[in-house]
Amino acid sequence: MNKAQLIERLSKEVEGVSKKQTEQFLNALTDTIISELKEGREVTITGFGTFLSRIRYARGGVNRLNSKPAIISNKL
Repeated sequence: MNKAQLIERLSKEVEGVSKKQTEQFLNALTDTIISELKEGREVTITGFGTFLSRIRYARGGVNRLNSKPAIISNKL
C-alpha cells in the first residue's frame, strides 16, 4: 500500500472526512514523527508501533558497478 492508497482507504473509513483532510492529517502525523526522531526521541503509538532512529555505523561493502571494496559511511 502506498501513501495515495492509504489516504483513499482512510477517507472511506471515516465518514465526513475528505481526501484532502485525510492527506493533511497524514502529512502532519508523519512530519511530527520525523521531527521527534530528528530530536533523538522515540515515538510510540500503542497498537501501531514504535519509531526510533539508530546510527548505522560505517562498514565495508562492495561497489556493485565495479566489484571493488568500498566503505559505507555512518547513517542516522
